[in-house]
Amino acid sequence: MHPRLNFVKAAPDAYKAAAAFDSYIIKESELEPRLIHLIKLRASQINGCAYCIDMHVKEARHTGMSEQWIHLICAWRESPIYDARERAVLAWTEALTNLAQTGAPDADFEPLREHFDEAEITKITMAIGVINVWNCVAVGLRSQHPVDAPAKAA
Repeated sequence: MHPRLNFVKAAPDAYKAAAAFDSYIIKESELEPRLIHLIKLRASQINGCAYCIDMHVKEARHTGMSEQWIHLICAWRESPIYDARERAVLAWTEALTNLAQTGAPDADFEPLREHFDEAEITKITMAIGVINVWNCVAVGLRSQHPVDAPAKAA
């Protein structure tokens, strides 16, 4: 697989706009970093975005998320490691990332109300939207993630 084009060079203004939206979510939205990691990793898994999964796994590790917490996101329903707040965010992330199939059902929205106020729910929803934008760009334009050097055996 080869990159289709360099979207940063092709449309720097569009890239800057998406980056500004993403920066707001990370720096100004006041959402907990662990919730942002859940959103970015789960949506990227669903969308099959290797570039974003690679990036966001590294970011999650860097901010102290455990390997177990990171690895089990794809099977969150079967793992007790995620609390009720995280489960509500994961369910909403899946519902919105698969919007054509789910229609954003009340069953996935209502648990958010138990843990978050309306401003937080809006910011969570926006965070889901922005990672889906990045996934569309990265998958659609075939962005390539860096390949790390192989680990040496002990």
